[in-house]
Amino acid sequence: MVPWITKLELRTEVFSMQGLSNPLSYTLCSESKIPVWPFVSLSFFGGAYALLPYFVLWRPPPPPVEEDELKRWPLNFLESKITAGVSLVAGLGLIIYAALANGDDWKEFYQYFRESKFIHITCLDFTLLSTFAPFWVYNDMTARKWYEKGYSLLPLSLVPFLGPALYLVLRPSLWELPVSAGSTSKPK
Repeated sequence: MVPWITKLELRTEVFSMQGLSNPLSYTLCSESKIPVWPFVSLSFFGGAYALLPYFVLWRPPPPPVEEDELKRWPLNFLESKITAGVSLVAGLGLIIYAALANGDDWKEFYQYFRESKFIHITCLDFTLLSTFAPFWVYNDMTARKWYEKGYSLLPLSLVPFLGPALYLVLRPSLWELPVSAGSTSKPK
């Protein structure tokens, strides 16, 4: 039993993981004709359900990234290894924090899960976002043409939050990939 973990803190673990999942999903969604930011913004209020229309409307392949786009917000922030590392460390911290909770805290959390619609929906939402992760990782890996090492990381994307966060740390940066210099040709 860890005395400094209260029951309230354990309940907030799910909300914290959910809050970290939204930017993580934005980072893994590739650019397309349909902007992903409105759907991710709505997902802070509507959860993963707000992302479902994006997946219906999204059509691969993503367009090539222009060189000047790499220097602009939000791509420069989302491509940063610092952002990826902070996401991974925050996720590890939250999972370790929850793992140190005692059995009574988990029993109470289960009771809240059964009785509180808000906590129940948040847990289901996190589960839904986690099931989307392999799709996002595969899409990003394909867009970067990072097949040799990327395929070995694909099974790790099944581990909720940590798998995609580890992929973000290990994936090659767009700065390392060939970019188009004003070319409008479609990738094959």
